[in-house]
Formats: sequence, structure tokens, C-alpha cells
Amino acid sequence: METFFIPGARPFYLMAKPVGAVCNLNCTYCYYLEKEKLYPKDPRRWFMDEKILETFIAQYIYSSTEPAVLFTWHGGEPILRGMEFFEKVIALQNKYAEGKAIENSLQTNGTTLTEDWCRFFRDHHFLIGLSIDGPEHCHDHYRIYKSGLPSFAKAMQGLELLKKYSVEFNTLSVVNDYNSKFPLEVYRFLKGIGSRYMQFIPIVEWVDPHAAPEELRILPASTQKKADVTDWTVDPVDYGDFLIRIFDEWVRKDVGDYFVVTFDCVLANWMGVPPAVCVYAETCGHAGVVEYNGDVYSCDHYVFPEYKLGNIRDKGLLSLMHSPFQQQFGQNKKDKLPSYCRKCEYLDLCTGECPKNRIIRTPDGEPGLNYLCVGFKKFYKHVESYMDFMANEIRNGRAASNVKRWAAK
Repeated sequence: METFFIPGARPFYLMAKPVGAVCNLNCTYCYYLEKEKLYPKDPRRWFMDEKILETFIAQYIYSSTEPAVLFTWHGGEPILRGMEFFEKVIALQNKYAEGKAIENSLQTNGTTLTEDWCRFFRDHHFLIGLSIDGPEHCHDHYRIYKSGLPSFAKAMQGLELLKKYSVEFNTLSVVNDYNSKFPLEVYRFLKGIGSRYMQFIPIVEWVDPHAAPEELRILPASTQKKADVTDWTVDPVDYGDFLIRIFDEWVRKDVGDYFVVTFDCVLANWMGVPPAVCVYAETCGHAGVVEYNGDVYSCDHYVFPEYKLGNIRDKGLLSLMHSPFQQQFGQNKKDKLPSYCRKCEYLDLCTGECPKNRIIRTPDGEPGLNYLCVGFKKFYKHVESYMDFMANEIRNGRAASNVKRWAAK
């Protein structure tokens, strides 16, 4: 393993996949389930072994330039790897911490949570991300078991266990063609179950209609193949309206009490402060993925053969994540913006959003426009005056929540 330091290198983060794409659910829109096709004959059944785990933890802690090292466990469904594995995680983190603070977050569908798991998460201070798409009819529209049965009831049982054991949690909701029609119902439901930190992820997927069974159907934005947008992809205008309806309630009632990642990132960009999420940053490339076998990819949404950086058994994370290929990958977010975007009055807020969604052409025919562009423009225009007010309050040492009184006038 390399033992060199790269001066001026910005921090990077890795999402770890301890069971790869393995999951007990079969969500219709899931972009990751089919990643099993990348490793079709692996006898380990896509489970991270202890040797890879130790290599990853040691390298990741060593590579971090931050006082706190954040481990994010993702899937598939990471809980399927078993508690013994995560007990080993804690032991190895303690072994290699060398005085650094260690933080853990884990994304789960909630259906496999038990009292033992929740005690473990509480005792080891895990932040749990719960995947839930809104009330029952919204959640169960796409989030189903392999048998076709709905998952909402089990997810809610898991949520109640998180609450019982006082496990800190937030929610991640995929915004699709169905639940986008019920913005306030979704938002009020999430508030009602106790979610104070919400992330709304718009689903935009295009697929190869002629892919063979062993091939990946979902394609990267850079593909040259003919592709079709999926039925469950959110309509751009619907997504803009979804954000607007929620924002109007949030800005009048909930600023300072409930936190919506999209709104926080837009406010950060409005103030010229680096946003917390890469999709709203000018460049990306600092958030990679390590698969169960040690393979490292450029991004969770770019787990394709052409974006594989290498394997931690052969190269250290520093050289992989700071490789020329990865640096260019991150810079392309800015450099490959079409001229239509560069002239846009909202470029500083949008930054072109996620490159994976840049699958359509501009009005003058240039490729690389974000599929959701028209919806984003509608949203940004709507929130301008409110963002201006909140930014001014913060700059003058006052609370952004003062906007609630101002908006109510």
C-alpha cells in the first residue's frame, strides 16, 4: 500500500457496499440491483470478507485528512451482511483510528431491523438513513419484495424500533413519476414519523431496450447507445412542482425545525458556501464507491466497467481517488456543461446538477443538458426572494428562520 501524501488534495469519501447489490427487496426503480451482473460467478455471493474489510478500513482512515472519518455503509441492503461483520467493523475502526474520531452511517430499507440491531446502532452511535418514499400508497408503489408484496408495513416496524432505542435517523425518499404527484402528503408524512432531515432524490434512468440478459440495462449518461427513459422516471415539471409545494410549506412553518437537503444546498450556493451534497457542487469526483470485493468506482451512480478505478488490494485509496482519471471525472462536471447552461441565470445554484442526469439536448441541439432542467428553473425562480432574505439574515448574524414571519406577510 502506498504511504505518500498528496499536498493540497481535497478530502474524499467512500460509500462501502458490504453485500454489493444484494437486497431483500426488488424496488422497481433500483439502479443498483443489476450490478450483480458485474460479478456473475463470484463464489462469495457478493459478501465482503474480513481481509477486504480490514484493508478498506485501514486505508480509509489513513487516507483521511479530516479529524473525523465518516464510514457510510450502503447496498443493496447492508444489514444482510450480519451483525458479526459490523462488530468486526467497530473493532477494526478502533484498531486503526490513531486518535481520529470515527463516525458511521448506514442506509437501510428498514424491513430487516430488529431490537438487537437497534441496540447495536444506539450503542455505537450509528446514523441510520431510512429509505422511505412517503405514505403507504406512495412507498408501496415501487418498493416491493421479490415476491411482489409491499414493504411499507415492515419498514414502519423498523422505524418504530429505531425510535424505541433512540437511534438517530434521517430519511431518503426517491421522487418518481407516482409520488411526485403528492408532495405535501409525502412531506407531512415524513414530518409525522419524526424525520427532521429529509433528502429527496429524483429518479432519472434511461435503459438499453435491447440489452441482453447478462448485460446492464441502465446506462450512463455518456453512452452512445440508443436509450429509453423509464416509465418511473420523474417528469421534470412534476419534480419542480414537487419541490415548490414542499418549499412553500417549509418556508412558512418549518425553517430551523426541519431540514431538506435540496433547500439547504440551494441556500449554500446562494451564499457562495460549498454545499453539503456533490450534485450541487461545481465539480465532483470526491465521493467514490468501494464494492464488496475491493473494487473502487468513480461514483455510486457510475458503477460501470469504464469507471472502475482499480482495487484496494493492488493500489491504495489515495492513488485511486486522486488518479488522473478520477480527477478528470470530477472536473468534467464543470467542463462538459453545454453553453446553454453556462449562460443560464441559475448556473450558480444548479451547477448542472448530477452528470448522470444530463441525458437530453439543449434547444439548439447540444448534448449534455440535465433532464430535469425545466423543473429546476421553475423551482429556482420561485424561491429567489426567500433565498435572498434568508441569506441576508445569516450574513447579518440573524436566524434564517426569520423568513417564516416574512413569508407569512
